[in-house]
Amino acid sequence: MSFGRSRAPDNLPTDTDYPSFATVGTDMTNMHSKLWYVSYGSNMAFDRLSCYILGGRPEGGSRANPGCRDRTLPERDIPVDLPGTLYFAGESPQWGGGVAFYDHERAGYTAARGYLVTPGQLADIATQEMYRDPYDGNPLEDVLVKPIADGAHTHGDGRYEMLVEVGRYDGLPLLTFTSPHGIEAAEHNGPSPAYRDMLATGLRESRGWDADRVDAYLDGAVRTSPFEG
Repeated sequence: MSFGRSRAPDNLPTDTDYPSFATVGTDMTNMHSKLWYVSYGSNMAFDRLSCYILGGRPEGGSRANPGCRDRTLPERDIPVDLPGTLYFAGESPQWGGGVAFYDHERAGYTAARGYLVTPGQLADIATQEMYRDPYDGNPLEDVLVKPIADGAHTHGDGRYEMLVEVGRYDGLPLLTFTSPHGIEAAEHNGPSPAYRDMLATGLRESRGWDADRVDAYLDGAVRTSPFEG
């Protein structure tokens, strides 16, 4: 699934049968019971995502996740190519080192994986990304069942508290979350070996990339602070 006109660098060609980005903003009157959660970070690895849904500690991580209220695993997943830039920043309590973020406003290419989940599951995953426990009555769930106005919604100042609609597939929104601050304001920090290994697993699972292609892609996302472009 390829979105927009951005494409992978010449040594990282996109797969042309991935879904289209051109339908953002359509079907704006209908509420939906399913959506695509689009991960560009460690959740591209199915076992890591499963810890957010079923509960448990991911391999190489230091913390156990409580899991979603609805523990049904995704019934479908798809590879997704995004226009925008991947970068690593911050210091992860789970992995050490920087974690992945996505700047949808800066031209580039980001490999991702979409999972078909419920709005409640995505609200619970986003809550756990902020090291909080899922709970009934989360206002984010009310946001997720409706179209996202202007394609983005910020629900806090935390590292993963901006929701972005990156497209639609099979009539359902493709949604990801990232930092509201963007690449230029980030404290860039490379990923730990354990976190990088989890991203590599996700890229192999969802795309079949070999080690050289994975390394070239991830190396290209490592930057320094202050940001030099």
